[in-house]
Amino acid sequence: MIEYKNVTKTYGTNIGLEDVSISIEKGDFVFLVGPSGAGKSTFVKLMLKEIEADSGSILFDGAEITKLSNREIPKLRRSIGIVFQDFRLLPKKTVYENVAFAMEIIHISPRFIRKQAPQALSLVGISSKAGKYPHELSAGEQQRVAIARAIVNNPTVLIADEPTGNLDPDTAWEIMELLEHINTRGTTVVMVTHAKEIVNKMSKRVIAIKNGRITRDEQKGAYRPEEDEAEAIEAADGGLPVL
Repeated sequence: MIEYKNVTKTYGTNIGLEDVSISIEKGDFVFLVGPSGAGKSTFVKLMLKEIEADSGSILFDGAEITKLSNREIPKLRRSIGIVFQDFRLLPKKTVYENVAFAMEIIHISPRFIRKQAPQALSLVGISSKAGKYPHELSAGEQQRVAIARAIVNNPTVLIADEPTGNLDPDTAWEIMELLEHINTRGTTVVMVTHAKEIVNKMSKRVIAIKNGRITRDEQKGAYRPEEDEAEAIEAADGGLPVL
């Protein structure tokens, strides 16, 4: 479904990704791990065509991302939902309006929005808060709204970028259970994270990146000590940063 073939991306003298080749199959649940600056953000931005690869190719559902025209990029991005650590909800819109807005901007009919938005809110267990504003919600509730917004257009892939980073442990597990439920419904999930306990307990596929290279791809994997943030910073002291 998603395939990187010998992909390299640099930023001047700094490495983003270097000769990366890897495939993510439909229905996978993948943890993307590694220290800050390892290349995780570059990996995601290339998938979204926010940046261009220097060399190599990236396939998404059989389409060559690196060859898409500007007119074709919105269609690609409609196939990918994104959830962020800081939620990024619109503060002056209600819960319902935040979710509906994701459909309005791609010109979905109002009639379909009235049907689809409540279904997305129901799926994430936040229907009762539809008329509330983001500041009236807990952090966990805000993340549920963000997930509803990300899945309301039925994307084939959901990217979760540190989705539990601002949550307490109990709420974090509730969000992980929700992401796992979405995955069982057929959506491919790629989660960028430093949350070792979550990675270890869930025992999903783990792709580790360090210095722009894939260092490990393991089914039912765990977070290894060498991927710890503090160790990576110490090991890299004096070296060139990577993105």
